[in-house]
Amino acid sequence: MAQNTTRSLNELLINLFDHVMDMEARAVITEAYSDISNNDLHIIEAIGVEEPRNMSVIAHRLSVTVGTLTTNMNGLEKKGYIRRERSLEDKRLVYVTLTEKGRKAFYHHRDFHKRMIRAIIKDLNEDEMEILYRCLVNLNLFLEPETMES
Repeated sequence: MAQNTTRSLNELLINLFDHVMDMEARAVITEAYSDISNNDLHIIEAIGVEEPRNMSVIAHRLSVTVGTLTTNMNGLEKKGYIRRERSLEDKRLVYVTLTEKGRKAFYHHRDFHKRMIRAIIKDLNEDEMEILYRCLVNLNLFLEPETMES
């Protein structure tokens, strides 16, 4: 690959990352959700709307420690986005669910991502979408913590 193309691709990736983070913050943190951060919304996303998740599972999904997650959960619980309950079978386990307010925030955040994906693939045919997918899988593998250490 030509050096100019490689340099351009690098600049594009840097700009895309910055733009996605900025745009997501502006699109998702609206007046209705001004009491939480973009990071809080990613925690809400990791909790999900299915069955309750325990703190370890959520921390693993976010690549953070349970201790770090606990600090964020305290704020989300105080603001009414989540509910925590100890397991009846094993008191060491804490399960987290979204409240109605948390579910609304979840769907609000998910809708932003759906719009972003539609914008990315709107002019791509199936073959191009497959290539894009493979490129993003490769990028994701490169960014995995184990890969970054080597």
